[in-house]
Amino acid sequence: MKWAVVDIGSNSMRLSAYDVEKTSFKTLFKEKTMAGLAGYVEDGRLSEEGIARACDGLLDFKETLDTLELDHVSVFATASLRNVCNTDQAVRRLREVTGLPVEVLSGEEEALYGYVGAMCDLNMQDGVFVDIGGASTEIVRFADGALQDSSSYAVGSLKLYRDCVKKLLPGKGAMDRMGETLRREFPSDAFQIQEKPRSIACVGGSARAVLKLARRQFGLSAGERRVSAEQMETLFDLLAKGDREAIDLILKTDPERVHTLIPGLMILRYVVKNFGAKEIVVSQYGIREGYLCQRVQCAM
Repeated sequence: MKWAVVDIGSNSMRLSAYDVEKTSFKTLFKEKTMAGLAGYVEDGRLSEEGIARACDGLLDFKETLDTLELDHVSVFATASLRNVCNTDQAVRRLREVTGLPVEVLSGEEEALYGYVGAMCDLNMQDGVFVDIGGASTEIVRFADGALQDSSSYAVGSLKLYRDCVKKLLPGKGAMDRMGETLRREFPSDAFQIQEKPRSIACVGGSARAVLKLARRQFGLSAGERRVSAEQMETLFDLLAKGDREAIDLILKTDPERVHTLIPGLMILRYVVKNFGAKEIVVSQYGIREGYLCQRVQCAM
C-alpha cells in the first residue's frame, strides 16, 4: 500500500511517500519546502501571510500527490500550529483551500513519533532522544527499548533566531541573548537522568545540518552519522566568529539554513553539555516514520 505523510513544521514542510507493509516500509521519495512559518507569528498568531504560505506549500505537495495518484495521505502539524493562538482558524483555512484535513500533534505526540521513528533506524536501548525543530525541542528519555518520559519545550532554531538575532549571523549580543533564552526555557530538571548517556539520538533539520558541517569540516565519511561533543565545540567556535570563513562553510554545506544553523547548533550543544554526553548520533528517520508506524501500520 502506498501512503504519503506531510509534516507542516515551523521551519520546513516535508512530504514523504512510502510503500507500507504491516511490519515494514520503504521510502519512495521525499520533497520539502522551506516555509519558515515560525517567522510569520505575530503577537502569538500565525499571520494571514503565514497561513497563505502554508496553503501554498500544501498545494504544491498535493499536485505531486495527484500526479503520482497517491490516495492515502496523512497531514499533521507540530509546533508550527500548536504554539499559536489561532490554531483552529489556520487548520480550517488549510482544509478549505487544499481539501486536506490537518491534525495538530501535541508536544507529547511529537516526541513519541520522533522517538519511534529514530528507533526504526538506530540500535539503542537506553539513553536520550532529542528533536530540534523550528519552534520547539522535544526530549525523550528511554530505557530497555521503551520510552520512559518526554517533554516539549518552546524553543527551536527559527524561533531562537527570530527572537534573538538582528543580523544574518549572530554577534556577541545575540549569542548572549540566545544563551539567556536557553537557560530560561529549559528548566534544570529537563536534564535529569539516572546515568549520563554516552550518545544522544537526534533527528531534525538542525541535527542533520550539524552532521553535514562535521562531515565537510573534519573529512568524515558520507556514511558517518556521529558527531562528537568536541567536534561540535570546534564547529561552534568557528561559526561564532561570524567571518567570511564561517559564512562560506554554511553556504557550501546547507545554504537554506544560513540563518538558523547557529541557533540550532546552540540548542544542540546546550542539550549535549547538560546531559554530559560524548556525542550525538543522527537518525535517517524521524517523526514522519514514527507517525507511519504508530498511526498507519498499527491500524493495518
